[in-house]
Amino acid sequence: MDYIAATIKSTLLEAARSRVAWMAVVVLGLALGLAAFLQQVALIEQKEIQTAVAAAVLRAAAAFLVAAFVITSLVREANDKVTELLLSQPVPRSAYFAGKFAGYALVGLALGFFFAVPLALFVPASRALVWGASLAFELLVVTAVSLFCVLSLTQTVPAFAATAGFYLLGRSIDAMRTIAADPIGGITGWTDIAVRWIVDAIAVLMPSLDRITLTAWLLEGPPPLAEVGALLAQTAIYVALIGAAALFDLHRKSF
Repeated sequence: MDYIAATIKSTLLEAARSRVAWMAVVVLGLALGLAAFLQQVALIEQKEIQTAVAAAVLRAAAAFLVAAFVITSLVREANDKVTELLLSQPVPRSAYFAGKFAGYALVGLALGFFFAVPLALFVPASRALVWGASLAFELLVVTAVSLFCVLSLTQTVPAFAATAGFYLLGRSIDAMRTIAADPIGGITGWTDIAVRWIVDAIAVLMPSLDRITLTAWLLEGPPPLAEVGALLAQTAIYVALIGAAALFDLHRKSF
């Protein structure tokens, strides 16, 4: 436990030194500035437009910041031989992984709630709180995927590209299923059926990120408790599965 706590502390210190907090403040300022600009140009439903645009910018920026921090942090540690030094300690690799994941997860949770605070300027605070909690759980998935990609690919650009691809696919898979199920002109041949089956198979494996952190929760109200519970269960399952895959990859590596 002492090793895990020390790893978490070092990860949080690295986040502070890498200016993640300052970057979050800059993103927040840009989002609020864009919202203020939209207030001047929108003729109707000003607050709704401000909320929707600010929420979209903050959600995408949060995912980018978390993925970038996780990937660059581990790549830098590997290049500086810090990972090799840490894993040479008489502790299991699972303890190293648990400490790293917990540290990165805390950064993601903090970002999720921090980005929800300004939205309370446009919508009731309770809606902003639910949206921020959902964003925090979405960032847990991003953290797990980033860890898996960087441990598997070991390089910054491939790991970030794979993480971004996973995230974008998770946010668009339902739209892809709808398009594949009802293509323009109808299903005309075996290729259309094959595409539909492939998309459906991918959808089974992917988390439905497009159902998390919805802007509608800010504009219309939070979802029912049953839906929240289902989303939390989905997040827990995917974080556990992806984390297990990343831990397996860490165990098979030789540093």
